[in-house]
Amino acid sequence: MTFRLRAARADDLEHLYEMAKLTGGGFTNLPPDRNALGAKLARASEAFARDEDELADEQFVLILEDTATGAIRGTCQLMTQVGQQWPFYSYRLNTLTQYSQELDRTVRAEMLSLVTDLEGSSEVGGLFLHPNERAGGLGLLLARSRYLFIAMHRERFGDRVLAELRGIIDERGGSPFWDGVAGRFFGMGFQEADYFNAINGNQFIADLMPKHPVYVAMLDEEAKKVIGMPHPTGRAAMRMLENEGFRYDGYVDIFDGGPTMVARTDDVKSVKEAKPLKITSTTLEEGERALLATGRLSSFRSCYGARALGDEGEIAIDAQAADVLDVKIGDTVWSVAR
Repeated sequence: MTFRLRAARADDLEHLYEMAKLTGGGFTNLPPDRNALGAKLARASEAFARDEDELADEQFVLILEDTATGAIRGTCQLMTQVGQQWPFYSYRLNTLTQYSQELDRTVRAEMLSLVTDLEGSSEVGGLFLHPNERAGGLGLLLARSRYLFIAMHRERFGDRVLAELRGIIDERGGSPFWDGVAGRFFGMGFQEADYFNAINGNQFIADLMPKHPVYVAMLDEEAKKVIGMPHPTGRAAMRMLENEGFRYDGYVDIFDGGPTMVARTDDVKSVKEAKPLKITSTTLEEGERALLATGRLSSFRSCYGARALGDEGEIAIDAQAADVLDVKIGDTVWSVAR
């Protein structure tokens, strides 16, 4: 397999734009807008260029490239510290229990409360794979390479990491959750609000959203049943996140009601297990299938390969992986089992 993940560059703009047009809405981190995508790439360029190993409000964009053809087939993003430019809002689903002695009855009411609990967390998001490439484990390569990047630049990420999964979008491109909750207060449809958020940020939520909790029992049935539910295309992504140690803890997206998955950064499986290893051979013919990564910041690159672990932090890898990563004996790679 000749695919590798690398740092995005300014000349990737048109490739990103073409992929953004395929997302089908509800994908805030990849809006089909050249100006917004150009600003995202410019911000990523600044992050890749900053050499200080300390936490700051940054965004990294990675690109999936077929090294044999040069075709760009996917992308993903990492945000180091959310909620710094504007508040990071979520709904938190919780329960209020009340008891009446006269009636001898206990009533439990589920509520959605507008919160900024996750402010300061790092975020992995913006993962999109071209529809023609959704086989062969490339989605897993995109997803898990982000954790290798975090492990390799640990000081630049927070102690907690989150992932927002897209919620249920109907055949019209609308959101039952938006229609049942926020849409009642904003006078705009989901697509319009989602696009505005992607381009301008969500300060308008703070300006217009009622601050009192919303009782779930007062919502229509269509809105109720999608709370915390991922879009059908995101179910595999949710399982991958769970395998990495992420959990759904009642936080949902304020636009489409999709689940927000949260984990302690150092407890994420691929972060915890990733180790730097010295290459002793690049001619391995048979070995364990693994993810391999090398480089720092703008020189970061990752791919699948075969590995054989040696003693004292040594590794042998196959020739194709060595070629895709452009590494040789004596270089360092980070690796986790596939």
